[in-house]
Amino acid sequence: MLRSIIDALPAMLFVVDNDVTVVDCNAAAAEFLASSQESLIGGRAGNVLECIHAREVSAGCGFGPFCKDCAIRNSVAEAFSGAKIVRRRTNIEIMRGDEKIEIYALITASGFEYHGRSLVLLVIEDISEIAELRRIIPICAVCKKVRDEKDAWLRVEAYFKGHWDMDFSHSLCPECFKVELKKLKELPGQD
Repeated sequence: MLRSIIDALPAMLFVVDNDVTVVDCNAAAAEFLASSQESLIGGRAGNVLECIHAREVSAGCGFGPFCKDCAIRNSVAEAFSGAKIVRRRTNIEIMRGDEKIEIYALITASGFEYHGRSLVLLVIEDISEIAELRRIIPICAVCKKVRDEKDAWLRVEAYFKGHWDMDFSHSLCPECFKVELKKLKELPGQD
């Protein structure tokens, strides 16, 4: 029954070891990757997903220059280091034949023990469609505040911090710098 439940889940589900090697997976993972479940077992996640960065080096997943920043690899490492549940959003670039595909994914990693062996349950959900819908954000034409899903009007910085965990730094573009500099020079007592 448990296998039937796991295979019924619509998200890609992998059981991986600490090297992100696939120990087991569900039917959705096999379907998305156009492979059999058996053929995915034993490969590292980046190799079975056909991550473009895993293809950059002959050793594959875990050995490329971008692997140290991999959301999947880092989520699994955090789960192994004791984090109860790790969730993060990321872009994943994979190859489908000769075509590069980019998906926006929600990565969830949670550690567990099975027969004395430490493993991680890795769930990869394609949320590209949801992310695309959220890209249409109402913005005030005058003050430039944005409206969130609760109809609250927020500064752009606050909206992105709260929804996407993005931070902003402030600066002036060259045109605004010239305008502000001109204003400063026009102040009384400024020569």
